[in-house]
Amino acid sequence: MRSDNLYQLPPGLPVPLDDGACRHLPGMRLPAVALLSTTGRQVDLSRLAGRTVVYCYPRTGEPDKDPPPGWDMIPGARGCTPQSCAFRDHFEELKRAGAAHVFGFSTQDTDYQREAAGRLHLPFELLSDVGLELTHALKLPTFDVAGMTLTKRLTLILHDGVVEHVFYPVFPPDRNAGDVLDWLASRQ
Repeated sequence: MRSDNLYQLPPGLPVPLDDGACRHLPGMRLPAVALLSTTGRQVDLSRLAGRTVVYCYPRTGEPDKDPPPGWDMIPGARGCTPQSCAFRDHFEELKRAGAAHVFGFSTQDTDYQREAAGRLHLPFELLSDVGLELTHALKLPTFDVAGMTLTKRLTLILHDGVVEHVFYPVFPPDRNAGDVLDWLASRQ
């Protein structure tokens, strides 16, 4: 069992700072990269019509394992489960506000993501970039911990395969879905 509650953000988490690592993204056309989803299908974000919300997170916690040592002290690392739950809870509102598609995105493998999607009852797919192909193509910010290369927490709003808006850094992660909803509603 974990020694903490992965569904809640602990107090005193370090706030990530905007290091400029996403400034190049607005206006960028996504490359054609097929990502395996938790439903088993291949998704190429560059080919999706309309607005697509892609929240990128480092890694989903596991209920029976503690996070890597020092995880909570890495700015922006903690909170993947609360962020996913918030997108779940706002999913229908996001669609009504104009999101044709909503996806979670991480560098974890699909089996790992599939467990989280089922446990959290996510009504949308999680996309795996385990080979870091899209992460490297877009030059997304990453960090390394415990032998893993993980994407920093950010959210992309795509329109017809082009980056329209970027939320970065994202903090606190459990408010990200509400911030995205407010942004979408302001564009209607």
